Amino acid sequence: MRRAFGPVLATSRTVTRNIHTHRLPPLLISDKPYASLSHHHQFSTSARTMTEKVDDITKWASQDGEFRRKPSVFRNCVSKDPDAQYPAEKGRYHLYISWACPWAHRTALVRKLKGLEDIISISVVDWYLGKLGWKFSPPEETPGATIDHLHNYSHLRELYFSVNPEYEGRFTVPVLWDKKTSSIVNNESSEIIRMFNVEFDDIIEEKYKGVTFYPDDLKEKIDELNEWVYDTVNNGVYKSGFASKQEVYESHVVKVFKSLDRLESILGSSSGPYLFGDRLTEADIRLYPTIVRFDPVYVQHFKCNLGTIRHNYPNIHKWLKHLYWDIPAFKETTNFEHIKKHYTKVCIHVDCSVLNLLLTQDCQQSHTQINPYSITPLGPIPDIEPK
Repeated sequence: MRRAFGPVLATSRTVTRNIHTHRLPPLLISDKPYASLSHHHQFSTSARTMTEKVDDITKWASQDGEFRRKPSVFRNCVSKDPDAQYPAEKGRYHLYISWACPWAHRTALVRKLKGLEDIISISVVDWYLGKLGWKFSPPEETPGATIDHLHNYSHLRELYFSVNPEYEGRFTVPVLWDKKTSSIVNNESSEIIRMFNVEFDDIIEEKYKGVTFYPDDLKEKIDELNEWVYDTVNNGVYKSGFASKQEVYESHVVKVFKSLDRLESILGSSSGPYLFGDRLTEADIRLYPTIVRFDPVYVQHFKCNLGTIRHNYPNIHKWLKHLYWDIPAFKETTNFEHIKKHYTKVCIHVDCSVLNLLLTQDCQQSHTQINPYSITPLGPIPDIEPK
């Protein structure tokens, strides 16, 4: 039975004001790395050159305690128009993603849902995000990851610097790469999924042509829903989890659950299994990566624990299970091992010369300030419940 949200919030505020919290001591990190180093999510670092000292990208919040996501830099588009700068062509484009990253997850989903797997090739970074950003690993080392199939780079940042050695933006996934011009077309997930939705329709299999997740008659409603879902749910969990002040955290986590209440109501009154009735749309695709991560990660790791999807939101839970179990693309692009390890694990090496466990400059947990001892919770079991 779903609990009333108001009393839960009231209790939460009372408890948090009366608990004296203690910060765990940070891990000791060696300032003398023993190995050569050469490695984003929708958050990362700024750097002027590949040899310049890299900022610590694992420090997420600003001084006021807020996490502020920076806008993506590369915003060109693939087009049906054969005379466009980036025309739709089979085999020309390559997608860089992380199974752990919810933003990249969107693009992998639409690539599969639109039958683009033979049109657009793919490379998958390791689940580990360190000070140098995302790294590539062979699948023998990290199942589910791949090497960089195009350039054999060790880290995604090298791809960005290959385009501009003076690049000062973030080394994010997803990245849509043009093999012909050796350039980054786009690194904004919301725009990449729009391209995948329609711009390749002339060259895909007949059964995928005309399949759209952004239909003309629903565009306005989808855009309106996307706006508040992005701010308070997709990005809201991060603003809660990366907050470094109590009042900032409380402000955002309350918004997360108010929006979940709103989504619960929308699905409860929907005429079909989706947010907009019987049509799977971009709104469902953009929401899914956050909801499938919610119970396994965001409840504990980002302290979004005023409720769980499986116990407190029956309509959202039913929607989630339908997508995961009934539409293969959703399950096939969901890698719980990458998701859980990315948020919680630390990479540790042994320095045999001194018989000590040391952390190299690039080998640190993605979210050290949240989980300094790299403990991965065992639950929930299962990661997603059967139908």
